[in-house]
Amino acid sequence: MFNRVKNALYNVVGSLDSYPAIKDGEYSDRPPLKFRYVRPSFLQLTTDDEVQVSADHVIRPIIVPRDITKLPWNSGYAEAINAGKSARNEDQAATKRGILYTLGSMSPKPGNPKEVKEVPKTEEVIPQALPNGPEPVDPVTEGDTVDPVSPVNSNAPEDPKFTTPPSTPERVHKAVLDHTIPFIYFALFDGHAGSGVAVAASNTLHKIVQEKLQEVADLLILPQEHLDVLARGCNERTPQPAGFQGSLSDRNVTRDSLIAGALESAFWDMDRLIAQDKKRYTMTGGCTALVALFMFGKLYLANAGDSRAVICRGLKPHPMSGDFTPESERNRIRKLGQLRPDLLGGEFTYLEFARRPVRRDLGEKILHRDAYMSGWAYKSITLEDLKFPLVYGEGKRSRVLATIGVTRGFGDHDLKAINTDIEIKPFLSPEPEVRIFNLVEEDLTDADVLVMGTDGLWDVTTNERAAEVVQKSLDHFPANDAQRYKYRYTSAAQDLVMHARGKLRERNWRTADNKLATIDDISVFVIPLRSYKEEYEQFEKSMQ
Repeated sequence: MFNRVKNALYNVVGSLDSYPAIKDGEYSDRPPLKFRYVRPSFLQLTTDDEVQVSADHVIRPIIVPRDITKLPWNSGYAEAINAGKSARNEDQAATKRGILYTLGSMSPKPGNPKEVKEVPKTEEVIPQALPNGPEPVDPVTEGDTVDPVSPVNSNAPEDPKFTTPPSTPERVHKAVLDHTIPFIYFALFDGHAGSGVAVAASNTLHKIVQEKLQEVADLLILPQEHLDVLARGCNERTPQPAGFQGSLSDRNVTRDSLIAGALESAFWDMDRLIAQDKKRYTMTGGCTALVALFMFGKLYLANAGDSRAVICRGLKPHPMSGDFTPESERNRIRKLGQLRPDLLGGEFTYLEFARRPVRRDLGEKILHRDAYMSGWAYKSITLEDLKFPLVYGEGKRSRVLATIGVTRGFGDHDLKAINTDIEIKPFLSPEPEVRIFNLVEEDLTDADVLVMGTDGLWDVTTNERAAEVVQKSLDHFPANDAQRYKYRYTSAAQDLVMHARGKLRERNWRTADNKLATIDDISVFVIPLRSYKEEYEQFEKSMQ
């Protein structure tokens, strides 16, 4: 009784910095937080009271940025909390402007060693500013727009593995920086079983992506023929190995593949860092990850989870990601179970049956398929077949090991199958799918946007319906009204959240057409594509 009273008082008077001791209303002695719980920095919810108001499960207010200039190109963002599934909004979002620096004078030439150019020790390198974009600023003061080479704002010491150069480069003694590569990063993280991992990813992933891109920055400015030489790993005159049947150029190293590789390795490193941090900090749950990276006039979209990105051009949607769920990843998960039966703990089976067999089916034949099969076979049921299926349920109700409904993302390293000691993490992957869209080759209008949303949006909204909502919203803002026109993308994001959240009617949240609305957290970006294209083209002209 005393503990319950103490917890109630603690929840009232304690600040969000005190959260390490509180989870789901229970008091416990826990390690400290690495990152304090906040809402996305560009929302500028600076006090605990403001964060608490945004988390009202009864009203479910739709929150938008106070200052739309905090997002690149006045992009739209809106969010709403769930209807009571969790105490806090477990979605997180982030957006950063960044610059890569290259050592152009050290770029490798085909067949030649690198050449190093000496410069006087007194010469300093001054980074170039982005056209049409704000100067890099300190993330502590501005939050949403940062120099990507600044350290992450954290209450904990930096992990030296993920440090980056200072925002003002030190004196360079060996080479001159003669190129800069700008990029813009947007990300959504949908947390589950707690907000800790989603908060960590929103504070850290952009930095790891920066690290990985910086590692290949010199290669990104090379002509393709130079990359072809590097792909072969030898001089052009080196003969192919005896018996080689294909082309060494099949390795297909391109600028796109280097950027995709940077995103892929960043996702894996993020997951490994979370595993390490969970040993020292309170970091609850896991999260999916959806990242949009704008570079070189292209959109690189990396997705690990069931959030979704769609390019809307008028009323026509163009999917930029696929949903990763137990249903869509049955084959991958069951094949792993077949290869590693020790992971099933003797409690689950990787076999799939047309219907789940029960004891009265012993000796009877039921259609089934093994993990390596796309077709069906017929078999007599044994006791071994009565084990729980590795992927249980259908559609959105499907679960891995009868426990979790996501298959890709970060975290969940300590998650066990319900009522067992069987670890679920081996079946969950941080591997993203990367898709690329070349924006400079497209004739874009102000109505062409990228919609990024967590599954709270897509559970009740089709791609086609999202395009309709966006187009209808944009039509309400005529171009001749400059003052209102700049809010069109914020309005579109707000309308998408409103569509998915609906209104409370007779104790149920319902959409405008009286269907059940989502009770999940909802987060949405609406990003204008032509604005980026114009910014990139201006940058290209400035570099000529």
